[in-house]
Amino acid sequence: MAKIHITNREGVESEIEGEIGISVMENLRDNDYELEAICGGQCSCATCHIYIDDAWTEKTGERSDEETELLEELECMQPGSRLSCQIEFTEDLDGLKLVVAPDE
Repeated sequence: MAKIHITNREGVESEIEGEIGISVMENLRDNDYELEAICGGQCSCATCHIYIDDAWTEKTGERSDEETELLEELECMQPGSRLSCQIEFTEDLDGLKLVVAPDE
C-alpha cells in the first residue's frame, strides 16, 4: 500500500497505509483522524478540510468550482487548501503530505 504522511491539528506527525481507489478523506476517517466529514464525501460541508504540502498540489489536481466555493467560506483557507473528499488516493500520491486544517 501507498503511504500518507499526516500532521494532525496538534502538530503530531504520523504515517498511514493508504488504500488506493478511495478518497483521502476516507483513508483519514478509516484511520481515526479527527475529520468530521459530515456530508460523507459529497462536497457540501468542508468538514474534511486539509492543507496539501506544496510539493503535492499539482499531483492532487485542480479544485472544482464547487470545492473552491466551499473553501472560500472558511477563515483558515490557504493556497494548499483542499477538501480531502475530493482527492482520490492513487499510487501517484504515494508519500502524500498533508496537514489537517483547524476545526471551524
